[in-house]
Amino acid sequence: MLTKKQIKEIKEHLNKAQNPVFFFDNDQDGLCSFLLLQRYLGRGKGVAIKSFPGLTKDYFRKVNELKADYIFILDKAVVLEEFFKEVEKTNIPVVWIDHHITNEPIPDFVNYYNPLLNKSKSEEPVTALCYQVTNKKDDLWIAVVGCISDKFLPEFYNEFEKKYPDLSIKSKKILDIYYKSQIGKISKILSFGLKDRTTNVVNMMRFLIKVKTPYEVLQENSKNYAMHSRFKQVESTYQKFLKKAISIGKKQGKMVFFQYGGDLSISGDLANELSYSFPDKLIVVAYLKGIKTNISIRGKKSRDLLLEAIKDLEEVSGGGHEEAVGGQIRSEDIEKFRENLEKLVK
Repeated sequence: MLTKKQIKEIKEHLNKAQNPVFFFDNDQDGLCSFLLLQRYLGRGKGVAIKSFPGLTKDYFRKVNELKADYIFILDKAVVLEEFFKEVEKTNIPVVWIDHHITNEPIPDFVNYYNPLLNKSKSEEPVTALCYQVTNKKDDLWIAVVGCISDKFLPEFYNEFEKKYPDLSIKSKKILDIYYKSQIGKISKILSFGLKDRTTNVVNMMRFLIKVKTPYEVLQENSKNYAMHSRFKQVESTYQKFLKKAISIGKKQGKMVFFQYGGDLSISGDLANELSYSFPDKLIVVAYLKGIKTNISIRGKKSRDLLLEAIKDLEEVSGGGHEEAVGGQIRSEDIEKFRENLEKLVK
């Protein structure tokens, strides 16, 4: 967790920011981290980072467009040097809050907060860190959504259970909560909503900034119609892929390897649910699109296995947590990558 000193510093940065831009990773943890800080502060714009693996200089144009006076980076493991070079030209303060292991150099002018660098190391989701800062009880449900999406059961889940017994389930198994409860459904709605076109993502963020209770998210109405429509659309495709992946997984040994194509990038979501269906297997989901393939891996020593499997490949990237990682390889190398992994998990 963050230290008291770090919480105080982040609050000071927030209070100084009159028109901040919040760059956040394109998942529920990133989105919920942004929502917590924006709803606490009452100002600022959010921008989902869809570039992989890092925040590129192309996103800096949003700083100029929005006339931002502060930059916050949330739940992003890599920020490219080219982005920071653009920042240096403006002297705009940067606050970067993350929970990933990184070997990237952090510029001196960046205010970097990562509990993995603290004396008491930890890697809870950035949502949990932001909730430490804001501590707004009305936003408890947002904090829970971000945490459970990252397979993390926060201490404040008990508080959430008492406040929203109809949205929670009495289980200490994080995947049970995610896949069997209504708060888990909200997390999935947000995940699929982030996969929509930019206009609808922006409208979803505006809606979420204003809602007062989680029930407003669950109940379809004119204000969230596009979000629910997208959820139903993606859910239909998702279930087809999931059914096929589970069928394949039952026939495979220590590793479930599933690859698919199309216009919908849901490899992380599929990998998460496959790890729920096959808890003792290494889960690998490959999303092939053009010359690049995105990889999502779940299971014991996922990070080590990914980094080892891509060692002899070119134009690769990858990283994340010990048991949940993402990477990118050339599509032409998919079979070689699979062979490398099969040798490692024998």
